[in-house]
Amino acid sequence: MRVLIMGNSGSGKSSHARQLAAQHQLTHLDLDTIFWAPGEVAVARPAYEVLADLYAFVRSYPDWVVEGCYGDLIEKALPFCTQLVFINPGKDACMANNAQRPWEPHKYASKEEQDSMLPYLMKWVGEYDVRDDTCSYAFHRRVYDAFPGAKREEERSSHGA
Repeated sequence: MRVLIMGNSGSGKSSHARQLAAQHQLTHLDLDTIFWAPGEVAVARPAYEVLADLYAFVRSYPDWVVEGCYGDLIEKALPFCTQLVFINPGKDACMANNAQRPWEPHKYASKEEQDSMLPYLMKWVGEYDVRDDTCSYAFHRRVYDAFPGAKREEERSSHGA
């Protein structure tokens, strides 16, 4: 089983991925861990390094779950997956989940540092339907609709749902 999960920030991707990983003994990759520079806040790594790490991961494990909002990275991993999941609970649910997000020590040195980024995150999440970047609804929809393999779209109303 090789599952790709995409959706807006706060949609429940990480919770769903952790559940799948535990239930099916899958190796889990949160794309944030390869996208952002370690120890930095909102500093992206060079694209070629991120892509190399993604390819190394999907080729190294027979069974995995990869999750993230980076539609371009999801698209690059599609040839390796057995199922694509698009979690789409709506912007309001994502914003509510992000407002209650627990501290993510793999992303931020402290809860205070994470909370300082919340206004930016909330603005970005709220623009999901109108952005035109690779993390937007339009990009996710295009990737999902074009994928010919096994796929499902689902709603998740809260983290851990």
